[in-house]
Amino acid sequence: MTQALPPYEVGRLAGAVLDSVGSVLVGKRDSLELVLAGILAGGHVLLEDMPGLGKTLTARSFAQALGLDFRRLQFTPDLLPADVTGSFLYDQRKGDFAFRAGPVFTNMLLADEINRTPPKTQSALLEAMQEKQVSVEGVTYRLDPPFHVIATANPIEYEGTYPLPEAQLDRFLLRVSFGYPTAEEEWTVLQRRMSRRQEEATLSPVVDSRTLQLMQAALESVAVEDSIGRYIVALASATREHSAVLVGSSPRGSLALLLLARARAVMAGRDYVVPEDVKDVAIPALAHRITLRPEMWLRQVNPSFVVQEVLTAVPAPASGALPTYARHD
Repeated sequence: MTQALPPYEVGRLAGAVLDSVGSVLVGKRDSLELVLAGILAGGHVLLEDMPGLGKTLTARSFAQALGLDFRRLQFTPDLLPADVTGSFLYDQRKGDFAFRAGPVFTNMLLADEINRTPPKTQSALLEAMQEKQVSVEGVTYRLDPPFHVIATANPIEYEGTYPLPEAQLDRFLLRVSFGYPTAEEEWTVLQRRMSRRQEEATLSPVVDSRTLQLMQAALESVAVEDSIGRYIVALASATREHSAVLVGSSPRGSLALLLLARARAVMAGRDYVVPEDVKDVAIPALAHRITLRPEMWLRQVNPSFVVQEVLTAVPAPASGALPTYARHD
């Protein structure tokens, strides 16, 4: 069994990783913390924003800082599922077919502009993301841990894009947007580019893949008191009952809230979750799991607004009791 690190050590290492990535990406600390929380929780992250706002750079920088094997796959309209998973090719020397692994066989896969390829190819990632394995022509191949997909997507209104299927959206633990930088932050980007005298920014590893797995194992020791667990369930349930929502969050959304709240706790050096941990991750964890009624699109209602209303309406708990699963009677 993997020996987990203590929460304070995970918090220290997480801070060092964020400092390293923050040396390249300016003024995005809150968004970067969410991305790292998703990785610590063992999940996959969807970065959705306009082109040129650092989505690809974020994935590459985290891979470097975490010491992970990294591959980038550019999703285009003519990309085939075999281009993602790999395929069997005829080996003339052996006189037999041999499997050639695709780019999905890595620790961190950057699925760049994932919504520029048709749903058939998008769905090639589904099994890898959920089951951590790939099936090609009836043969199943396990993916070595850790395995994370960081996908970038342009907004669905952007020209030449395909909306991601709901089943695939649900596989992403959270969705993060960066937004445009302030004038001062943008000037800092230009200054750093001039000072390093080259286009690429390379980061030294802060941890390695083994240490990352120990950090991830630390989440299992984070206590979640009953009232906070019920608060998580209440938030997810409330999205299903909202008047603007056609389909609310699935139980996978509740699980995402739990995992991300635990990640936020260990990033703060705590071995217990507080309500603020849940609130901080509610919009990134739930908004992309909500389907609005058609008339809401005409009113330009955003799923994030729905989650914000749910956060306002559902009372947060204030209890210091032990979780029932941790009691030993």
